[in-house]
Formats: sequence, C-alpha cells, structure tokens
Amino acid sequence: MPVTKHKGQRVGVFIDTQNLYHCAKNLYHARVNFGAIMKDAVAGRTLVRAMAYVVTTESGEEKNFFEALGKIGIDIITKDLQVFGGGAKKADWDVGLAIDAVKLAPRLDAVIIVSGDGDFCPLVEYLKIRNGNQVEIISFGKSTSGKLRDMADDFLDLSENPRKYLLGYGGSGRRNSETTSSNNNPINNNTPKPTTQ
Repeated sequence: MPVTKHKGQRVGVFIDTQNLYHCAKNLYHARVNFGAIMKDAVAGRTLVRAMAYVVTTESGEEKNFFEALGKIGIDIITKDLQVFGGGAKKADWDVGLAIDAVKLAPRLDAVIIVSGDGDFCPLVEYLKIRNGNQVEIISFGKSTSGKLRDMADDFLDLSENPRKYLLGYGGSGRRNSETTSSNNNPINNNTPKPTTQ
C-alpha cells in the first residue's frame, strides 16, 4: 500500500552514517551520495530536521565530509571513536539516533530512518503505535533487516538504483574514478534545506 507523501507533511531524517558508509563500501566499493538520498527522502515535503550520526577519529580526516553534510542542511551529531585496551574499536550511535527520533516525533508526520539495522525495529514500532508517525526506511536492500523492512510504512531500496545513490560506482561493484567528483565531495547540492519550526 503506498504511503502518503504531500507538501505539508513534516519530516525528520535520521541517518545512521556508519551503517550506510559500510554498506556502500562493502557491497559496491563506492561512497554514498547523501544529496541524492536526502532529495528522495524529503520528496518535496517540509523538512523539519535532518541529523547524521557520525564518529570522529583522532586524525580528523572526516572534517571535509562533515562540512559537506552541513552545507546541504544536515546537522552533524558526533561521537569519538572508542578504542578499548585490546585494540577493539566501537562506533555505535543506535541509542542516540533512537532517542532523538523519539524526542522529535511529536513535531513530525513522517520519521525517516536511513539505516538497514534491525536494532531499530523497536523504535519503528514505538513511533508508529505511540505517536502515529509514518515511518520510512531508506537503505541498501541487500543489507537491510527483513523485519525492519516489513515494519516500515515505506522502504526505499538504494540497491535498486546504485548509480543514483552512490559516488564512484562503476556498475560492477568497482570504483569508477570518472564518476567520482574531483573534490571528493560526497554531496549533491540540490538538497532541500530544513525549515525552522
């Protein structure tokens, strides 16, 4: 059943950046085109807020990426990479994303979660039942939890059009330098900016 998407609908976009990054890298050897994803996520509706949950590293090499996300209206929520005694590393934002979605949900008609992580199933259920939000999932179908996909009111499978949603995708899962922008900016500037409410 198609979901309702209309100009007056207030949407919030919550991006599990690590999940998307690793899916694009492991499945396609490419980078995510966040601008194209944002454009299709918002789909002409009223963007209240877009938040990308990211991890910072000691090298700070992600600074340009963060700035590019900010330029298209995505708020950056950062956390330092945790390194444990044995060298193990952890970079998990699931709880932070879920709490922000719950806090903003009363001001939204649609909550858009950009992740295929099945850990978000309880969040989807809560938002739909408790707040009556329309919940949409955007992710690569090949790596998306089946249960999460089934629970969502709408699912945008980025795998169906990798040339649109990936930078450096050559069609065979290999990186194509001709399609990668010269400044290595994984952003498309035709993205809607959030409104203030």
